[in-house]
Formats: sequence, C-alpha cells, structure tokens
Amino acid sequence: MDALDLARWQFGVTTVYHFLFVPLTIGLGIFVAGLQTAWHRTGKEHYLKLTKFFGKLFLINFAMGVVTGIVQEFQFGMNWSEYSTFVGDVFGAPLAMEALLAFFMESTFLGLWIFGWDRLPKKVHLATIWAAAIGSNLSAYFILAANAWMKHPVGYEVVDGKARMTDLWAVLTNSTALAQVPHVIGGAFVVAGGFVLAVCGYWLLRTRGTQAAAMWRGAARAALVMTALAGAVVAGTGDLSAQLMYEQQPMKLAAAEGLEHDTAGAPFFVAPGIEIPKVLSFLSAHDPDAVVAGTEDLQRRFEERFGPGDYRPNQPVVFWSFRVMIAFGLATVGLSVLGLWLTRRRRDFPAWLSKALLLALPLPLLAVIAGWLLSEIGRQPWTVAGELLTAASVSPGVTVTEIAVSLAVFTLVYGAFTVAEAVLLARHVRKGIEEPAPEPATERLEPSLMY
Repeated sequence: MDALDLARWQFGVTTVYHFLFVPLTIGLGIFVAGLQTAWHRTGKEHYLKLTKFFGKLFLINFAMGVVTGIVQEFQFGMNWSEYSTFVGDVFGAPLAMEALLAFFMESTFLGLWIFGWDRLPKKVHLATIWAAAIGSNLSAYFILAANAWMKHPVGYEVVDGKARMTDLWAVLTNSTALAQVPHVIGGAFVVAGGFVLAVCGYWLLRTRGTQAAAMWRGAARAALVMTALAGAVVAGTGDLSAQLMYEQQPMKLAAAEGLEHDTAGAPFFVAPGIEIPKVLSFLSAHDPDAVVAGTEDLQRRFEERFGPGDYRPNQPVVFWSFRVMIAFGLATVGLSVLGLWLTRRRRDFPAWLSKALLLALPLPLLAVIAGWLLSEIGRQPWTVAGELLTAASVSPGVTVTEIAVSLAVFTLVYGAFTVAEAVLLARHVRKGIEEPAPEPATERLEPSLMY
C-alpha cells in the first residue's frame, strides 16, 4: 500500500468508528426529550424514571462520540492538506458553523440539563434537553451540507487552483444536502429506535408478569412508533436521493446497481443474476423506460472529459453496501411495524418478539454504516466531484510509515473506546432503573420544644 491507500484506510476506519456513536446521539436525544416532556405534562413517575435511565445511556454515547470526533478534523491537516487547501474556503464555513453554533449549543445545554436537576425550574430544565437534542440535529445538518458539497459542488468558483465560495446559501441549500440531511437523520432515528427496542426487549423478558412490565411496554411502543415513522422518512428521502444520484452522480448509481452499459428500462438487481425488470429506471427517473448510464460507457465519457484514468469506484463494495443498507434497514422497520400490530389494543409483547427486538440491535447500525460506505466509496475517485481527485488530495510530505503507525494507533485506541462504550452501556442496562432513595424520617418536634 502507498500513502494514499493508507490515508484512505485511516479516514475510513476513524469515520466508521465515529459513526457508530453519532446516529444514536441524534435520535436518542429527541427520545429522552420526549420522555421528559411526557413527565412534565402528566406528572407520572415512570416517565421520570425512563428519562433518567435513557438519559444516562445518551450521555455515555455522547461522550464517546465527542472523543472519537475530535480526530476527524485533525486528519484534514495531517493526511489531506492538498484537499484542505483546495476546499478550505468553502468547507470551512459549514464546519465553523457546526462548531461555533450547533456543537456549543448542544454541549452547553446538555451541561445545564445534567446539573440542572432540582436546581432549575421544571420548564427551563425541560427546555435544556430539547435545546441539546436540537443542537445535535443542527450539527448534523452543517456537517452533511459540507459533505453534500463534495458530491455536488455549488456556490463556488475556482481561483488560482482553489475553490472560493460565492454563495453560502447555495451551499447550505444544496439539493443534495436537502435530500441527504433528512435521509441520514431519519436513519439515525431508526438506529435510536432499534437501540431503545433492544433495551426494552431485554427488560420485558426480565419483568414479564410483573407490574414493571407496563412501564417497559410503554417505552417500547413509543420506540416502535418512532422507528416506523423514521423508516417512512428514510424511504421517501431515499427515493429522492436516487433521483438526484441519477442526475448528479451517475457513476455511483451504475456501480451500486452493477450496470455496465447504458440501458433503457434498466432492471434492479436484487443480487447477481436476480433482477426485476425496469425497476431501476423507474426508481431513478420515475420512468420505467428511462435510460440509465452504465459504468463502462461512463468511463469512456469521463476519459474524454477529464483525461486518462479509472473513474469507476470499487464496484463490489458499492453494490453490496447498497443491498446491506436496504435489507437491514427494511428488517428493522418491518420488525417495528409488526410489533405495532402485535401489541395493538394494549396487548402484551410476546416473548419471541421481545427476543427478536433484542437480537435485532446490530441491524440498524449495520444499515447506516453500509449506507455511509455507499455514499463515500461511491464518490471515488473524487474527493470533490469533477474538481479534485482523491489521488491529488493527500498530503505530499506524509510517509507510508507515519500513516501506518497512526492508523495502527487509532485503530487500537478506537477499538478500546468501542469496547468501553459497549461495556458501560451493557452495565447500565443490566443495572436497570434505580429507585429513588426514601427520604430520611424527621422527628416531629412538639410545639413546646420549638421555642
């Protein structure tokens, strides 16, 4: 491997590790805020217990996400200085807004929420968790807007070999970003819903036949609704993303579908050799007879436009990432819809369904990671589509040894973080909801002794 390959591996490894924590933070924050809102409106004690229980899980995950995210920005300067030089004026704006506005909002109000119990008025304290949760989602928006610009650059001009931003609003309202943001955030809510369902499934099995089961049933039902609704958002925005990919990133679409040549009425390949006629054309252009470009024909046209080179991404990875994303995402959402049906009209969760919810925990995480691999590997060989090749983005002075050492260190450290988070989350889940300690009895003073 050369420095370019190692730099790509390092960024991929650290990004996937970081992305293990991000979706859960985005979705779980809103879920916790919803639980606290229910407690505030109804005064029912079990909502408060669930708020504090899932709030601790949220905080554990948030802390790990912050730690693993710090390294991401340093890599732009260490391994990707040529990329940073080219995109700095454009890329820096949404990232600065994410750090100075969204992340500060998220972390500040989260601190107030942590230390504000019994200190802030109930309405103010409730507002802090909503502000923190909204900050998490706002942070995702700015980062995804920057990422979308790499796939479909808008609002810029190239001056002296560097991209110069001419329209910030165009960058923030990029059509690719407007489709990608709700798609990714919807996926994050599916991940959070799957996580809550796994936890509830575990406790539904442990508390089966007891009064405590009713509390976990209510939380599970709320998570089922969240997962099903988020799945609908993911499906709708995925359809929009496919249409934009057809127009803006035809090579990624062709690689994701294993289509080699321009085809009218292109089929959708469920797997190699298993196809559904005309479905790809319909999904891409809402026209069953539309022509979808193929990788080999696009390669020839790209060589004519950009010069010699291989402009095809890693086709097997892109192809199977797309199918893993769809299969595991559908399985998670389908299980939530089935759960809603089976538990309608106050019916109890069957034991097998609780077990299924627990065992399905990895599915939404694998789905969003596969989707991220599809998104980023499918863009190759470009870091900025049509403007900057990945091979021209790596830092010229970094050696293979330096990147190999840092890659090994980051992999080991991030692996330790992942194990630590899993242990902390599992320990807290097994511990369950802590009952509040009884208030100490106070001796009643006779009136005569009070003077």
